[in-house]
Amino acid sequence: MIPFPGAFISGLFIFFVVVWDAFEAVILPRRVTRRFRLTRLYFRSTWSVWRAAAGLVPSKKTRETLLGIYGPISLPLLIAVWAVGLVLGFALMHYGAGSAVDVAGVQPGFAVDLYLSGTTFFTLGMGDAVPHSPLARVLTVLESGVGFSFLAIIIGYLPVIYQAFSRREINISLLDARGGSPPTAGELLRRHSGPSGLEALHELLENWERWCAELMESHLSYPVLAYFRSQHDNQSWISSLTVILDTCALLRVGIEGACARQADLTFAIARHAVVDLSQVFGTRPHALPHERLLPADLERIRETLGQHGLKLRDGGEAYAHLTELRRMYEPYIFALATHLSLALPPWIPEKKSKDNWQTTAWAQTSGVVDKEASGIHDDHF
Repeated sequence: MIPFPGAFISGLFIFFVVVWDAFEAVILPRRVTRRFRLTRLYFRSTWSVWRAAAGLVPSKKTRETLLGIYGPISLPLLIAVWAVGLVLGFALMHYGAGSAVDVAGVQPGFAVDLYLSGTTFFTLGMGDAVPHSPLARVLTVLESGVGFSFLAIIIGYLPVIYQAFSRREINISLLDARGGSPPTAGELLRRHSGPSGLEALHELLENWERWCAELMESHLSYPVLAYFRSQHDNQSWISSLTVILDTCALLRVGIEGACARQADLTFAIARHAVVDLSQVFGTRPHALPHERLLPADLERIRETLGQHGLKLRDGGEAYAHLTELRRMYEPYIFALATHLSLALPPWIPEKKSKDNWQTTAWAQTSGVVDKEASGIHDDHF
């Protein structure tokens, strides 16, 4: 057949686009600022459709289940997109080189080139399609090496993703007994009042300072992790991060004897993570449609903490400082939460409820209640 240079150049272009995109997504350990990326286009388009479809489901539990499926299922689909792109790219290069492929009883053409490319990429070695020109042989050997390397890298890529997800979820689960289900800043501070409470709070903020740094590094390198949802519907990495920022903001405003310095450090890295992630997902910060912290709620926090020996600074200056701190992170984290279809937590519990660890599906179905466990945190807001 007559060579088609345009087809060869198109195939070469597709090859480089896919290989470079896979390199940035899997191997390159840093944020990519380039606007056009195949992976970014893939996630934005598929997530928009998936989120819209899930929004049509009336049941909240079913809707959350569907949204939770997206993260794990998007990974093999992305890998399939890369594989199809590489197979198509090499097929176009074979076609552009003149379809120098012999197949018994079949005329050379793009269909044969596509077949040869597919069997070569997945290293099937069928042997019924044989390249007979030097360029076709070079392309075949090159694609075989690319296919083998691609599969090997993907096999190592998936465990890294799930290990990062597991590390992220550990502290989120630990926050259950420390801040409630769902966690709130007011409840977190109340439960850390009393003897040795502030020391435990200092240690908690130290752990969350490291957690925020790990979150930023892992989610900048592998943004798909943001779409992986927590085990419980009333927990998420967005809500946990918001609770820590809210708690640090209250501590920075002023609680006598509290760990103000550690609150400054944790607030700094948490806010850094929020801003950088909002840039990765292209979620521009915007004002919340409603006030998260009403004056009456702040007064309830102040009174409750005061009853437990924690005195929160009062007055117009303290309120202005708290408002300024909230403006530094709330618009960013609200934009992220909106994009991911996650809810931000309130500052205090909206109603009295048991923590996740205090309830089980067995107890709900049988009517059995662990009385000892149910009374541990009964004195919250």
